[in-house]
Formats: sequence, C-alpha cells, structure tokens
Amino acid sequence: MLSLSSVLPAAAQPANSSAPTSRSVRPLTAAEARTAAYLESVRQDPARLRGFFRHLPKGGDLHNHLSGAVPTEYLITLAAQDGLCIDEKTMTAVEAPCGPGKRPAADARTDRSFHDALMRAWSMEDFPAGQSGHDHFFDAFGKFGEVTWRHRGKLLSKVADDIVGQNQFYLETLVTPASDQAKKVADQVGWNGDFDRMHKALVADGKLDRLVATARKEADDADAEFRTASRCGTSHPAPGCRLTVRWNSQVSRGSSPERVFTQMELGMRLAERDGRFTAVNLVQPEDGESALRNYSLQMRMLAYLHRTYPRAHITLHAGELWPGLAKPKDLKFHINEAVDVAHAERIGHGVDLVHEDNWRQLARTMADRQVAVEVPFTSNAQILGVKGAEHPFTTYRAYGVPIVLATDDPGISRIDISHEYRYASTTYGLGYGELKDLARASLQYSFLPGRSLWQGNPTRYGYHPVAACRGQLPGSGTPGATCRRLLASSPKAAVEWRQETAFTSFERKFTTHR
Repeated sequence: MLSLSSVLPAAAQPANSSAPTSRSVRPLTAAEARTAAYLESVRQDPARLRGFFRHLPKGGDLHNHLSGAVPTEYLITLAAQDGLCIDEKTMTAVEAPCGPGKRPAADARTDRSFHDALMRAWSMEDFPAGQSGHDHFFDAFGKFGEVTWRHRGKLLSKVADDIVGQNQFYLETLVTPASDQAKKVADQVGWNGDFDRMHKALVADGKLDRLVATARKEADDADAEFRTASRCGTSHPAPGCRLTVRWNSQVSRGSSPERVFTQMELGMRLAERDGRFTAVNLVQPEDGESALRNYSLQMRMLAYLHRTYPRAHITLHAGELWPGLAKPKDLKFHINEAVDVAHAERIGHGVDLVHEDNWRQLARTMADRQVAVEVPFTSNAQILGVKGAEHPFTTYRAYGVPIVLATDDPGISRIDISHEYRYASTTYGLGYGELKDLARASLQYSFLPGRSLWQGNPTRYGYHPVAACRGQLPGSGTPGATCRRLLASSPKAAVEWRQETAFTSFERKFTTHR
C-alpha cells in the first residue's frame, strides 16, 4: 500500500486535507512492468514520449461535441466548398450572396492572413495566454454553425479517422436531433409547469413520434454521407469505418423551459427506440443566466423523464463552474442535483466538486454508484482557467470515483486525446498501469449495451475478467466457447476485447528488455 503523496507530485495533491490519504497501486504483469519501465525511460525524450502516447490504446471518447471536434482547417474547407460567406466584422459564416462587409469563404484558399484570422476566430489557435477563454470558446460554435449543420456525415468521417488514428475504438458524440422542428413543436405546446401535462401534449396527435422520425431520418442521411465520404464497403475504406460510434442528444440548457423539456423527451425517446442513440446531455454555458435560473427545474424534468424512459441514459455537464465565473451559491449544488435528482450516470467536467455542499459525501456516493467523471483537461484550462493542483482530478481519484479522459471539443481546443493522456501522466505522475486502467474505464463506463468484460466495480477492485473469460485475455490464452459467446452477444465486451488485443501488441512494441 502506497500513500497518494508517494505517487503524485506535490503540485497535484488532493485539494483538501480530509480526503482518503492512501490508495492501492495494483501489481503489474511482467509485460506491463517492461512497458512501464519504457515509459519512465523516455520521459525526457519528447519525440519518443509523443510516440508512446500516440500509440497507447486509449479506449473511447465519451465527451465529444461533433461540431467542436472537427479540425478548424476542415471547417474552412467546407465553408469554401459550400460557397458560404464570412461576415468580416464578426468572422461568422453566413449564406450567400456575399453583400457589403461579407467575403467569400473561398478567399481563405489564397489569402493566408484571412485564413489565419478564421482559424483564430473559430478555435483557440493563438489565443493570448493569461486571458479568459470562456467567451471566445463558446462563441466559436455560433461563428461556424452555418457550416456544421449541413454535413453531419462528413464531419463524422473526419473525426472518426482522427480517433482511430489516436488508437481509440469507440466514440460517443453529441449532436442536436431534429433541432428546428423540436423548437417549433415546443413553441406550439408552450409551457405550463406540469411535466405530466407537457408529456401528454407532446405525445398527442403523434407530435413527438414525428420528431423521432425526423431525427432518425437525419441519422440515416448522416450515416449515408459518412459511408460515402469514408468509402466504407469499398476495397479502400477509410480508417473510421471500423470505429464503433453512438450518438448522444444535446439539449440547449439556455433555452426556454418548453424547448428544454421537448429536447429532453425527444432525446430519451430516441435512446429507447433507436440503438444508434444512447443518452441525453445538457450543453451551452452552465453559467448562463437562464441555465443558472432554471438549473433545478431542469434536473426535475430529467427526474420525471427518467421514470418515463428508464432505459435511456443520462450524462450531464455539471460543475463546469469556478469561483468568479459563478456566484458562491451556484457552486453548491449542481453536481449534487445532477447525481441525486436527475439520475446522471456520468458527469461532464465536475470541476467545482470541492465547492459543493457536503462534497465529501457526494464523492463517496459517486464512487459507490460508479458515476464516472468525464475529464477534458485542456477545455477546463481554456474555459475555466483550472489546471494542475486546482483541478479535482486527484480528489476524485482519492475517493475512488471513476474517471474517463475526454477531449470535449478537440477541434476548437487544438488538441487530441493523446495530449490529454500525456498531460495526465506528466502533471499527476501517472504510470503505465494507471494510464491503462484509465483507458479501460473509458469503455467500462460507456453506454455501449451488453455485459462488460470486467466483473464488479473495477475502479474499486481492479480490472478482473468475468468468469466466462478468466485466464483467456489476449496474450494469456485462447477464448473458450463461453467467452466467445459473451463477445458475440455484447457490443461492450467486444470493443473491450479489441482494446485488450491492442494492449498486447502495444506492450510487445514499447518495452524495456531486462
């Protein structure tokens, strides 16, 4: 048993004095120990260290906004291809024709300064150090929104290739299904404050089912565009064709209550009726005026809808706040209510943990229920200015709360998942075994259906195979009939097995021979 302080640098100690002070460090296999030694041997060699993290199997990305994940260069290319214009005052993409003060996006092909200005406006590229990136980050979505809604399949093709190139195997990405139609239906239904009456009004005359049909048609069109762009089913498919992908439905938390409720119910009905969709999530700034005013109301909406759609998953941006950005009273309850009221199975960001009322009990509850935290280090730093010792990463770990590393909006942030793993390892002193278990967690706590390859609570007790596959993991044995049946029947176990196979190859390549 090692103390937490013996495995973490001083700058990354838990942000409190009463957290558990020790944690077990699991024993490594011989192959893992050799790879762990290799990692330590290249800590001061930037090129080899980048190669290590690039090739490290890194599970899945569970917190990914599709429109914010696409490289900004590709968005500019699509804007030019679509003949869009750029409002030179705001650097916002708009439809043609290009009148006064508007310039063809195609000019970015030949005018480098114009291209670079778009890059800065649509991402965090060259954003001045020391300034708050909160507004710039969130404003970017509105600036390139005219580009992204047109090409969901092409965007997914580009993002999927990038994710496979990062040696990941699964993606849950956020989109807003039937956006325009859902707004119209919500405005038609209006708001009366009675959830049951709201539900009945949405269901009446097939209104909600028509929204579901529209969302499914959008998904069909996106799938077709993706397969064409990625050449799936041909003799030369793009890498992204082999990625397992699921959609999560975005809900705009800054909208009116009737629109929020409608988007929530649409997303949850979709998750129960179409296997491509898994969950709902609230997006937009959590510190927005309407988002703060209606936060508890929205949690109660989800509680009601959870009873109506018990098989739909819920993952919530919660605690993406920090002193100075929100008033102290608003830092006290967001994660608590997301977990205890809204039944969130995962929490996105969760940065304000230690400012919550009774936060120690909250952390214990999350650990007991295996409510995972999605941690995108770079966006936390860019939006909130929180990093290093201020970030609750080590506190969550000390309490045994599951953690999955994620990118959030890698296109806007100008990073990839390898960067996030490298940051975690360098900043918090994580060795190979801990990195491997973080990668496993990103599949364990995914919303893929089926039984896991791992038994019980792996965050608390370690990643031990279920009885069906015990002693038969890649590199240690051949799966028997019972294990093969599990892999054939469970999409989750199948993807986890792919990662274990990749770990076996990785540990053979990145090794220090003794």
